[in-house]
Amino acid sequence: MDWVDMYPKSEHHLLIYSLTQITYVQNTPVEAARASNQEEGTFHLKMTTTLTFQFQLQLPTQPCLRTRCTLTKQGQRFLTKISTTTTNTNTTENLIRKFVQFSPKSVLLSTLTHLLSSSPTTSNLSSLALPLYTRITQAPWFTYNPTIVADLIALLHKLGRYSEAQTLISQAISNLNNQERDLVLFYSKLLDSHSKRASRTGFDSAFSHLNHLLHTSSSFYVKRRAYESMVSGLCAMDKPREAENLVRDLSRTDGDDDNNGNGQFRFQPSAFEFKGILYGYGRLGMFHDLLRVVDQMEKNGFVIDTVCYNMVLSTYGKHGEHVEMVSWLRRMRDSGVPFSIRTYNSVSNSCPTIMRKVVDMDMNELVLSIEELNGSLEGGEAMVVKELVSCSVILEEVMVWDSKEVKLDLHGFHLGSAYLVMLLWLEEMQKRLLNGEIPAEITVVCGFGKHSNVRGESPVKVLVKEMLMKMKSPLRIDRKNIGCFVAKGKAVKNWLCELRNP
Repeated sequence: MDWVDMYPKSEHHLLIYSLTQITYVQNTPVEAARASNQEEGTFHLKMTTTLTFQFQLQLPTQPCLRTRCTLTKQGQRFLTKISTTTTNTNTTENLIRKFVQFSPKSVLLSTLTHLLSSSPTTSNLSSLALPLYTRITQAPWFTYNPTIVADLIALLHKLGRYSEAQTLISQAISNLNNQERDLVLFYSKLLDSHSKRASRTGFDSAFSHLNHLLHTSSSFYVKRRAYESMVSGLCAMDKPREAENLVRDLSRTDGDDDNNGNGQFRFQPSAFEFKGILYGYGRLGMFHDLLRVVDQMEKNGFVIDTVCYNMVLSTYGKHGEHVEMVSWLRRMRDSGVPFSIRTYNSVSNSCPTIMRKVVDMDMNELVLSIEELNGSLEGGEAMVVKELVSCSVILEEVMVWDSKEVKLDLHGFHLGSAYLVMLLWLEEMQKRLLNGEIPAEITVVCGFGKHSNVRGESPVKVLVKEMLMKMKSPLRIDRKNIGCFVAKGKAVKNWLCELRNP
């Protein structure tokens, strides 16, 4: 997981590019204290250079098209066809040409994004990314997109096709007209793309360009953006020590000098940088340094918020340190810091017994009450789950209750956390429905798999369906919205009475 993913969606540090125009937007946590002159900007650019390319398609024995990128069924059919029918270059080019000619823009871009993903399941088809991209650039609706180009460059570099990667870099610099603001965004994205592929030489090259902009640009925005990207990039490459040194070196006081006798670089460390560094240390299991950075944050006046706690919990969970997770969950609750969806995700993902149950979907082993669950777990895993579910405040965030409808929204939950929240929800429903007013309708929202590995296949929906079927629940898939389970309030109350008194 990328450490920035620990932020709630509304707080992500993002670059958002539309398809008809490229718009860059910085959206960051309040405490990150971004540059005061951040702004939105748009630019329209046209590609004028035609790339020549060579590729060799290596066929998998059985095509596997599941990745973290959402792939449409039309795109999936195209990739299946192209990977099972031919290795002939001319035939492959014709298939790509027809696919681009007769497919809508959204399908083409989602397929290209799929090929550019760093998932190992696309490695056998990755050589198609450049010819598909080149054909797309000839479409009348095409608008130059530095984000896609950066991902493509990183892929080519990883495949050892350095000359083609360099051609795209030169082309990007030309298209961006050497505008520093646009260049810093491009190199930041390129740095991020290389770090995701763990490409050290590519990363070092992009880092060098950002460092040059940092030391030569007169724009504070450019300097700050380069600095932030360099810090987060070093953390992503498992170099938190170097990232911390960079932050320290660039936070000098007025009386300090750099190597050239200048004191102009005085970036006050923000929570954004601190969180990246502590998460970097945590991923490597360097918990002494993680705790040191947390203490440093507090000394610098930063609040240890939900995002920070989630990062700490995630890293302890990755290394199976359940006892430490319990300590941090208690500290979180005692400090009045609310649990979030990502808190539940971080904890449940660290519990091998729960994850095995929900992934295997063995309904004989999947217990359906908090009490039974606590009895089936052992050791540190039992302790951390008990600590997590002892506080049901999360329901206030994901459940709506009024006289007309009770709605539980499971969007954003992983399999393990969705399972835990369903158990909490059932307990809460029994308390309220059996002792109070009955709402007209009960709804559980799972989604229909729009953001799942394969579009239209929601693992959470499958899990909830199996749980409800095992409990003989009256909740059924809504005819109007296949991502929801619905039932009348009275029917649910009668069902819960039967569960309570079998």
